[in-house]
Amino acid sequence: MKKTVLSRVATLGAALLPLTLLATTTSSSAATGSTVNVVGYSIVANAYTALETAFQHTLPGEGVTFTNSFGASTTQAEDVVAGQPADVVNFSLQPDLQLLVNAGLVSKKWASYPGVKSQKGMVTDSTVAIVIRPGDPLGINGWSDLLNSGVKIVTPDPISSGSARWNLLAAYQSQIAQGLKPAAANTFLNSLIGNVIAEPSSGSKALSTFLAGTGNVLLAYEADALAAYATGQKIQIVQPPQNILIENPAALTTTGTSNPGATAFYKFIFSKAGQLIWLHYFFRPTLPSLAPLLKTTLYTPRIMTKVSSLGGWVKVDNKFFSPNGIITKAEAAHGFTS
Repeated sequence: MKKTVLSRVATLGAALLPLTLLATTTSSSAATGSTVNVVGYSIVANAYTALETAFQHTLPGEGVTFTNSFGASTTQAEDVVAGQPADVVNFSLQPDLQLLVNAGLVSKKWASYPGVKSQKGMVTDSTVAIVIRPGDPLGINGWSDLLNSGVKIVTPDPISSGSARWNLLAAYQSQIAQGLKPAAANTFLNSLIGNVIAEPSSGSKALSTFLAGTGNVLLAYEADALAAYATGQKIQIVQPPQNILIENPAALTTTGTSNPGATAFYKFIFSKAGQLIWLHYFFRPTLPSLAPLLKTTLYTPRIMTKVSSLGGWVKVDNKFFSPNGIITKAEAAHGFTS
């Protein structure tokens, strides 16, 4: 990570903390006194603690209580389909939310909920970070260096983790972004997975595994990596020139839409006050008015690929993560199976 970015990371939390206090002055309607069940992917846990506390200091949040469940994104989505209570859900990627849509638990029009239309249901963005040991002993400056001799990679399990799917998709697309043909990108991806030595079930567990000493490279959410660095973990972060825009959807379930506390909280996490709290925890806000602040705090890849430019998630899922998908077959070839 460039020194200029390191200095921004060191001061970002302190700079944004007063701004997050704006949340305590928000008011619109009377308190509801309801309980809101929040279900999300693993790395958002700390952010939700702050979001919920701030919301409870607003007029709509007075008397509202929360239950929380955070874990591997796909597993969490499957648990909700199986009956786990949920009013507000926040997953790593859209296919996990689609499981709830298919089950009739989330409206097909979730992305155009009143008050959050400009963000199209995506509450935060992020990118993939390459995390290494201090001193960069393996000389890793970008994606191609992940094939260097001695590289041992930790990345989550793509069967359970949205983070893992983002990581591997970003790795493949980094080669396409550099002008390589699909066959060469496929070869690169297979070689990279050949260097993977551990696939924990979630992004948070992958970070914990790496910090405990396993491997010498971690593929992680930018937000998770920056939070670890900001709290003093002995890591370095490589920010590759080619990256993918991670888009994290949030939605109200059918029970959430009839819960006044849930609907108010859902709007809050998309509001300016809520989005500043997200940024405090190193997530990229999706509110258009905060774009200038985002550009001064987090790095901008030279090439940022969006899933929409790849044909959308239905096409991407079929190409990469179906039973015959590129990543599914590469994982199986190296012994990573369900």
